[in-house]
This record gives sequence, structure tokens and C-alpha cells, in this order.
Amino acid sequence: MTEISFGYTDGDVDTNQSATESLNDMVAQRYSRREMIRNGSVALTGAVFGGSVLAACDSPSIDSDPAPVVTAGTSGNTSAGRIVTLTSTAIDNTAVTGHAWTQTGGPTVTLTNPTTPTASFVAPAVAAATVLTFAYAATDGSGNTSSVTTTVTISPAALGFTAVAKNKNDVVTVPAGYSVQIGARLGDPIANGVAAFANNGTDTNYAQRIGDHGDALYWYGLSAAGARDDNASTRGLIVQNHENINQQYLHVAGATSTGGIRPEAEALKEIECHGLSVIEYAEGANRQWAYVQASSFNRRITPNTPAVFNGPVRGTDFLKTAYSKDGTAGRGTINNCANGHTPWATNLTCEENWAGYFRRSGDNAARSAKELTALSRYGVTSGSGSYGWSTVIASDAANTTFRRWDARATGADALADFRNEPNQFGWVVEVDPYNPGAAPRKRTALGRMGHEGCWPGNFVAGRKPAFYMGDDSRREYMYKFVSATAWVAADATNADRLAMGDKYLDAGTLYVAKFNADGTGTWLPLVFGTGPLTATNATYPFASQADVLVNTRLAADAVGATPMDRPEWTAVNPVTGEVYLTLTNNNASLRPLNGTDAANPRHYNDPYGTAGSAQYGNPNGHIVRLREDGDTTEALTFKWDIYLFGAGADLDPANINLSGLTADNDFSSPDGLWFGRPQNASGLVKPVLWIQTDDGAYTDVTNCMMLAAIPGTVQDGATKTITNTGSGGATATQATRVGAPATAATLKRFLVGPVECEITGVDSTPDGRTLFVGIQHPGEGGTPAAPTSHWPASQSGSAGATVRPRSAIAIITKNDGGVVAL
Repeated sequence: MTEISFGYTDGDVDTNQSATESLNDMVAQRYSRREMIRNGSVALTGAVFGGSVLAACDSPSIDSDPAPVVTAGTSGNTSAGRIVTLTSTAIDNTAVTGHAWTQTGGPTVTLTNPTTPTASFVAPAVAAATVLTFAYAATDGSGNTSSVTTTVTISPAALGFTAVAKNKNDVVTVPAGYSVQIGARLGDPIANGVAAFANNGTDTNYAQRIGDHGDALYWYGLSAAGARDDNASTRGLIVQNHENINQQYLHVAGATSTGGIRPEAEALKEIECHGLSVIEYAEGANRQWAYVQASSFNRRITPNTPAVFNGPVRGTDFLKTAYSKDGTAGRGTINNCANGHTPWATNLTCEENWAGYFRRSGDNAARSAKELTALSRYGVTSGSGSYGWSTVIASDAANTTFRRWDARATGADALADFRNEPNQFGWVVEVDPYNPGAAPRKRTALGRMGHEGCWPGNFVAGRKPAFYMGDDSRREYMYKFVSATAWVAADATNADRLAMGDKYLDAGTLYVAKFNADGTGTWLPLVFGTGPLTATNATYPFASQADVLVNTRLAADAVGATPMDRPEWTAVNPVTGEVYLTLTNNNASLRPLNGTDAANPRHYNDPYGTAGSAQYGNPNGHIVRLREDGDTTEALTFKWDIYLFGAGADLDPANINLSGLTADNDFSSPDGLWFGRPQNASGLVKPVLWIQTDDGAYTDVTNCMMLAAIPGTVQDGATKTITNTGSGGATATQATRVGAPATAATLKRFLVGPVECEITGVDSTPDGRTLFVGIQHPGEGGTPAAPTSHWPASQSGSAGATVRPRSAIAIITKNDGGVVAL
């Protein structure tokens, strides 16, 4: 007989002196230790949480219906942004009628299915290892309840995927554990009654179809009722730019002309494929995404859409044309590349390489010396204009849709022709995505250039906000615009969104950046009457602030800004406020061996292809970053370094591959940039930075790509002197500021695109669980008879040999439902 020893107890459950096995013992025999709480991304993290059996009492009860015996997981570990599943078991003589998971400690999370045995949550952002506690309770039919507690330790966010290998496949390749869906594609109808896209060159009415060359994009949330909701993640609007066209695929057998005259129908298609789109998306069952063809929000803004001008240039002679005799109105927007957004929920689309669309030569005698200087500086010098739209003879003689692209001075004055039409482009354009009837507004206070993005700095109440911009051409500049009005937080929810744009974007100071060799920098004001920006300037005599803003490049030249290696996208770290700028590349003719500087330091050769064709200059590009002194958008000085240098992993680590890139993260020609949203773990504490490429220098090795990074901070590296090489064997040294080397933990290749594409445009839903990525111009080198890509048809299997490629949005989700990349 088993000996029983007694001690003091204040509960009559202990009065049973039988040697019968305790309830704990019986349960332990029947139910071994098991996994009760686990990370939803085990395949990626290897984390397995152990389980234990926990009982509500220590020995059998004389009650004929004891409380349930419940189990829950013991402590486990995961990291921010990942799915955690809480699993429980309840054993009772009768049916268990109630389950309840509740959080009892740590940063608050939202539990999914908390009234079932299995609940889950997304691990929150944390700065250091943090413990979360959860209680599980089970209730039986007699009302008896038992509960136990379990803990989960959350570590800071980490890149939680295996790097994608470089490849030249005709699909979007993503890491294991992720899926790709296809969103709206070139030609997809966006209104009722518009025919499905045939994709054979016969389609028309692109004013009600998705445009070509999808570029920068941004998500604007919608509530179930269809109102603005900045935190909505299952229904929203995507505003996407349509930068350019693959002209050959828009027509049955490619573009045509007769005697140098383009057909009206062909030219109209091409024009309407430019601009931007506003399209509603919704998540359906099983996380399947689709755009909503009949949405009342859907809208195309093309180069033919009426627009208005605001700011200092509005109503001046610079904007007066035969169409806008008072200089206040315009038509549409073109060559829209990067973007920006505002806290009041409007979209900023940016007109980039617009100059080449205009026919303008042979009229020098009718132009002033100032005009000729300005036209030359902006590249408005073509004898035909891209695509020859100005040659069209319209069926309606009063229709100036095509004549506007002829910028020659042919009439008696500017009101009789379109000599000033180029001045109507090169602006930042504000669009209200929630109001399809509102005309776009061109914000002239932000200057005229090849705008590549207009990203907001971090807004702080009482401080004047800033917007950061690149000018996408080699040896152009980086700019910022500082509003004249300090930020009022309540304006973020003002329903008159474009009026908020009037308030913050129509008056302020435009600055251009000067990067000093010692890692400091200065913002130089572009203000008429200061320094060389006067009527006595020998190169270009400025007459007014409007003149400075129309001819921003000439003003930046005059004040001595630093010419950069093709400035493109800007992105702002939502935590630190640090500003990142991609410098896509440069060549030896524009950045010679003796023409480097600290911010643009490299000159080298990256041989292309098996023949080893020379590519001297800075063919792989780099990313510069800066931090405003005092961490304020109003600062006039900053610190800077070079965050990453693009390079093949096999290039010289001492002078070319200065960031220590490997086969898992080497890249070339950085272009698109975007930080994770601060509503989820990818945009908090140490936000994830997405880097996209538009590459010609490394496409002998791989298609264009997108990488995920967790960057450090400005000047986390050191000063380094490198040796540059020229084509004749000459060398020269250059000192520069190098950021901390990349590691497998801080930079990984996440995606490789299809053949001949550019990866451009990226945003996520606010919860970070769905990523939208623009795939632009796949198969751009092919012909209608022999396309060189068949994407997106190729994504789901083999496609026919003549299936034409289409720009489209790739929608990427993590199979376990967690935050993408983490």
C-alpha cells in the first residue's frame, strides 16, 4: 500500500486520503508533452514551442463533474511581424462549452479567434526582447472553469526569408513560403461596358483601361462603407503611374506612319496609355486579391485630362498657350515615374522625362536668347518628338490634342501656338484619389525639372514640413521643398484634401543640395534676388521667382549644387527621418576619371556579357543618405554618407564592391525606394527598406530585382580612399564616406522579375501582410511577332509563343499570413 503523508490544507479537496493516482498523473500518462504554441513560420525560423500539461487542481475531486483539465504552451520565442499560434487542449467528463484566450501582459496585440482552442496574432514591433503573456480558460457544461498561462518572447524584427538567387527566368521569383498573384495589367478594363482586353493590338479606349509601363504606386485605404480609412488593409485604392509605353505591342503589327504622318487612332492609344490610374482593390476569400472593374472610384488621368496650375507660376506668361490663354489651365500629365503622398491622403505624381515628347527645332530665329538657353538646358530640342504625335492630322481641325506636342514658335505670339507647352510639364502633380471629379493640381512652388519622386519628410506638429526630390538625369541634383506653413496635425483629416495642398504646397522655399567632401552638406535656397539668381546673371538672367521655378535646373547650376549620378527616388525612414536617394548610374563621358567627388566617388569598368564590352564610369550606381542637422525638416545643413554601392559580388572589394555584397544581395542600378509603413512591424523600430533596380549593366547576369534591407544610420561606417581606373589604364584616388558593410542579416534579394523588365513601384497594405510591386515593360526588346517575354501569362505556366507581355502589378503574400519580409 502506498504511504500517504499529510500536511496542512485549507481546501477539502485534500481530505480524500486514497492512494488513487492524482488527476495530474492520469493526464500526464494520457497526454505527453506536446507543441501547444508555435510560430506560424517554422519553416523560416526553425522555432518550435514546447508544450506542457497544466491542471486546474492537484488531485482528483469528489465532484462527479470536475473542472476541465486544460493545457497550453510553455514559453516560446519568435520575432516581430511573424504569426504566432496559441494552441490549447481541454479535457472534461462532459463537453467543453467555452474557450477563451486573453492577453495578460506585454504590448497589446489583436488576437484572432480568441474564443476557440486555437488563437493567433502577429508578433508586435519591439526594440528588445519582450515577453507577452496569455491566459487560456475552458468552461464545461456545468460552468466549471480552468485556466492556465503561457508566455511568448518577441525579439526585434529580422529579415525572415531565404535570399532569392539571381536568374533570367520569365516569371516573378519570390522566396519559399510566399505566393504571387497578378493584379491589374495593361489594357484591363476599369469601367462597365468596356470589352475585355484582346492583347493583339486591336484594343482601343485606353482612357478606360489600365495604362502601360506601370510605375510608382501607393495604397489608399477604404472602409467597408467606402470612406477614407488609412488603416484599412482589405479594401483600398491603388494609385499607379503609367510612365511610358511599349509602342510595338499596342498595335497589330507595330506603329506605323505614312509620309512621316502618324495615324490619329494609333497616336491616341499611345497618349492615353500614359498618365496614371486610380483603381479599387479588394481582398476576397482565401486572401485572393482582385481589382474592382465597376468601382465608382476608378479613374484614368491621361495627358488629355484637364488640370489646373497652382503656386507662383500660375497665370504667368510662362504657361500661356493657345489652349490656356491666361496661363492657369493645362491638360494632363506625362512620363509619370516616382511619386509621393501627403498626410491628408492625396497622391503626388511626378513628371519625369517629358522633354523628349515635344517637336522643337528650326525656330531659333523666333526665340529669345533666354528661351534658347532654357530649351537647351531641359533638352527640348527634338526635330520630331517621341512617337511623332505632333505629326497627326486630326479629323477635327479644332482638336489640338496632337498639335500641342509641336512646341515650335510658329504663330504671331505665344497665344497663337504651343511654344510654351513644354513649360506646362516637369511639375509635381497632386491628385485626390477619393474624388474622381477633382482636377489634378500642378504645384509650381516645387520647381520644374525631371521630377523623380516627391517624398514627405516626417511631419511634426508646429514644424514646417519638407518634401524631398530627385531630378532624373545624369549630373542633375537633389532638392527639398520646405513649406511656408507649419504643420497642424488636425489637417491630416481635413475632408477638403486639395485645399490642404493649397495650404502647404503653394508657398515655401525650394532648396538644392550641396554635398561637401567632409560628410556635411548644405541646402542652397533657390530664391529670386539672392546670390546669383538675379537679372544680372550672365548665363541666364532671372526675372522673377516664377522664372527661377520654371528654370530650376539653371538656378541650381548658378548656386553651385553638386551634380549627382542620375538622382532618382527618395525615401524617408519613418523612425529616424533620414533621407535616402538612389543614384542609378553614370557613364565616363559625364563622370570622367578626374570628375568624381566624395558623393559620387567611383570610376571603374564592369565588363558586360561574354564579350566583355567595356562599361566605364559608375555603371552600377549607389544610394546616398542624409540626416538633417537637429533632425528637423527646416534644417539648412545635414550629414551624409553612401549607404550602399551597387556592384557584382565578383568585383574588386577594395575599390568597387565597397559594401561587401555577396551572391545573395549584389545588385546594380538602384532606382525605386520605399520604407515599410509604420502601421506594422516592417515600418517600426528599424524599418525595412525596399530597393528596386532598373538595370542595363548587370542584365547579362540577372533580370532586375528587389531587395529588402534593414539599414543602419548615417555615418555608421568610415571614410575610405579608393583607387579609380580609366579606360587607358590611368588611375586616380578619391576619398568618400562609406556606410557599414551589408550583411546577410541586413540585406537580401527578395524578388527577381521577368525578362527585360524594370522593377518599379512598391507599397503594402497598412498591416504589411500584402505587398504590391510594379513590373514594368517586360519584353521591351521584342516585336509583336516575336515577343521576348510573355509575362504575366508566363507566371502560371507556359504561354504561347506570340502572347504579348504586359506591365502589371504583382501581389505578394506570405503563405502563413505574416508581415512580408519578416
